Amino acid sequence: MRFLDLAATSAAVSATSGRRAKVELLAGALRAFDPAEVAVGSGYLAGELRQRQTGVGWASLRELPPPATEPTLTVTAVDAAIDEIAAVHGPGSQARRRQLLAALFGVATTDEQRLLVDLFRGELRQGAQAGLLADAIARAAEVPVTAVRRALLLAGDLRAVAVAARTGGAAALAGFGLQVGRPLAPMLAQSAPSVDAALQATGVPAVVDVKLDGIRIQVHRSGDDIAVFTRSLDEITARVPEVVAAVRALPARELVLDGEAIGLDTAGRPLPFPQTSSRAARRATTATGVTAATAGTGADAATGATAAADAAAAADATALTPYFFDLLHLDGDDLIDLPGRQRWARLADVVDGSMLVGRVEVDDPEQAGAAFAAALDAGQEGVVVKSPDAPYDAGRRGTAWVKVKPRHTLDLVVLAVEWGSGRREGWLSNLHLGARDPRTGEFVMLGKTFKGLTDELLRWQTERFLGLAVERGDWVVRVRPEQVVEIAFDGVLTSTRYPGGVALRFARVLRYRDDKSAAEADTIDTVWALHAGRPAG
Repeated sequence: MRFLDLAATSAAVSATSGRRAKVELLAGALRAFDPAEVAVGSGYLAGELRQRQTGVGWASLRELPPPATEPTLTVTAVDAAIDEIAAVHGPGSQARRRQLLAALFGVATTDEQRLLVDLFRGELRQGAQAGLLADAIARAAEVPVTAVRRALLLAGDLRAVAVAARTGGAAALAGFGLQVGRPLAPMLAQSAPSVDAALQATGVPAVVDVKLDGIRIQVHRSGDDIAVFTRSLDEITARVPEVVAAVRALPARELVLDGEAIGLDTAGRPLPFPQTSSRAARRATTATGVTAATAGTGADAATGATAAADAAAAADATALTPYFFDLLHLDGDDLIDLPGRQRWARLADVVDGSMLVGRVEVDDPEQAGAAFAAALDAGQEGVVVKSPDAPYDAGRRGTAWVKVKPRHTLDLVVLAVEWGSGRREGWLSNLHLGARDPRTGEFVMLGKTFKGLTDELLRWQTERFLGLAVERGDWVVRVRPEQVVEIAFDGVLTSTRYPGGVALRFARVLRYRDDKSAAEADTIDTVWALHAGRPAG
């Protein structure tokens, strides 16, 4: 398939609002792929690069060569070019990577360049979520959509499922099962603004789990073999020896656990998320221990599994402690189709109480509110309200699990705006956000967002920012740093992508602040204070 045709499909999906029409567009593309292109092409439709890590950052994509006038790229050729870019390492790698990137973009048309930028940045937003693609795969391969969804949930790999459906049909899809050692897509939670709203979704009675601001882990054990995977299904076993030690001490031969790994300080309170994520990103050279504490309940430190307690003596301040909240497989029995209360009872039989996420059963909003307050008092991120009757719906974000977190906000300044695509074509959409540097008076970019923008706001901000424009490009309009916008976000992360060294987590627009001048915007110091886990102000 020509890469231009894939870009056209992506643009058409983005411009289409109806689910059925989106599915038909995606199915058409999946049918058109050569068999060897299905894995790569289906990933592109989902906004994913097969290579995951390419070494191409935001700065590398700021200055691109002029687009080609005639399309010559194919899906296979693009994948091969990205493979070559991702493989660059060692001395001179930065220059070589820039050279290869320029060569790829130099033969891409305008539409192809736009898709490539979105793929490299991980910012392709066209409404082609896994659910839509599952429907499209079923339509393209003429197999039941239930078979595709089941395979997708158990395989955790959309590309593998797309290939199986196209090449082997329903029989190949039936071959996917929960396999110890192969990660499956984790069950996800919807968001709610309050515990009352969460209970309306789940019903009562419900359980309220402490929401740890750690790293989602899925741990597989088969005998002495243990593997630890992240939410994105990347294996990090060698980086978390304390998790491996704790699971190895459990009285089970075969199991699959779902949980979080989190860094704790010497008092047993959670460290800021950036410190936890940084610790997990480093490859450990020696085994470290597990600090033992009751997560999120405000209780004193408790005694954990024997191996974890022994290892804790050697742990440093950034040792990661595992806490588990679900059990998906135990000694030959798949548990994902069982109600939550049955899975959790089996979990409590296998895992020491000191390594279980804090959990309380509630019958009304008052009890749920008390659990939420206790979690926040203990320094945790919030709570997840869960229906005890629901199965483990792997890979889905349904109403059986609903998360509730307090909201952080900052008043930031808009530095530039990108033209929208698809349904937002013709409007200025994606905002470049900056915090004030009190030492220089300049503004430091923290990231972008187009979340939270209604059609009314899109119309208003297009007129507003064209009036503030100092440089109008085909893609980005740079503006005078005058307009303040209130941004909600979930946390602050270390980032090499932006010049401030930090980025906002899940940023979204709340409102424009015409009552504030740019000189009154929040500072980069405030952002760094939040990053360090200190109160803003």
